[in-house]
Amino acid sequence: MRLALAGALLALLAAAGCSRAPAPAAAPAAAAAAATPQAAIPPGNYSAGEHLTLSPDGVHIEYRIFGSGDPAVILVHGWACDGNYWNQQVEALQAHYRVVVVDLAGHGGSGGNRTDWSIANYAADVAAVAAQLPNPHLVLVGHAMGATVALAATPLLGTRVAGIVAVDALRSVGDPPLPAAEVERRVAPFRSDFVGETRKLASTSLFRRDANAQLVQKVAYDMSLEPPAIGVASLQSLLSLDLAPLLPQIHVPVYAINSDLLPTDAARIRKSLPNFTLEVLDHSGHFLMLEDPARFNPLLLKDLAAIAAGAPAH
Repeated sequence: MRLALAGALLALLAAAGCSRAPAPAAAPAAAAAAATPQAAIPPGNYSAGEHLTLSPDGVHIEYRIFGSGDPAVILVHGWACDGNYWNQQVEALQAHYRVVVVDLAGHGGSGGNRTDWSIANYAADVAAVAAQLPNPHLVLVGHAMGATVALAATPLLGTRVAGIVAVDALRSVGDPPLPAAEVERRVAPFRSDFVGETRKLASTSLFRRDANAQLVQKVAYDMSLEPPAIGVASLQSLLSLDLAPLLPQIHVPVYAINSDLLPTDAARIRKSLPNFTLEVLDHSGHFLMLEDPARFNPLLLKDLAAIAAGAPAH
């Protein structure tokens, strides 16, 4: 991913998460929601369970709420992923916080009736969900591409954002944007054979060689179920993104929990994000929250507690 892994193809494509095919955009609930102006959706529907809201461009966005408390922790999945890949974290988090699991447009149960698959539009999905929550404080937790989305959503949410936690992400912060020709070179194989390339990426690049074979197979299969038109357009937007205009707008603590698949240059990142803290989970892969929740969850809870402790009183 552009924010996740820098340098080689893995470095930028590791934004790829895992996904199930999105619900049809023409489903009755989606059609009814699309016909309702955003302002007409009543806010404050924040009971536990499944919920629906609209993005500014009229796509229905599904999200689930667990627990209660402040801050609200919004979990944002990665490229070709969905909210189910946070399932191993929900129980640990909901004892302390209101936990909100989002399916971005074109992923999971959310609608696919969008033409511009930009990071800015994904950030607007997150902001639309946040608008339905009563919490004065929010923490955005993003895996891979989801970390990019969390950064882009932060200026939209203003002072409500108390901090960001990135999961196997941010390694390319401080690097110049890729030239258009290089973006196309990296996207072209996925344009030609999306299923084959995504399965190859997952099985050969996103896990350690000794990773659980069934998990590797599941992720590879799930990734390949993303609609190719959405997957390719999202990947192109991600790889083309220039972070330089965005990073100066991030004035909250940013924590990263990264795998040791690739090194993370924390010193370079801090030149763009001065309030940056890094934790590396050794012997883990790109999906460390799935691979080793027993070690990952305590690190996430520690970062969330630090952010919550620093949040201003409201």
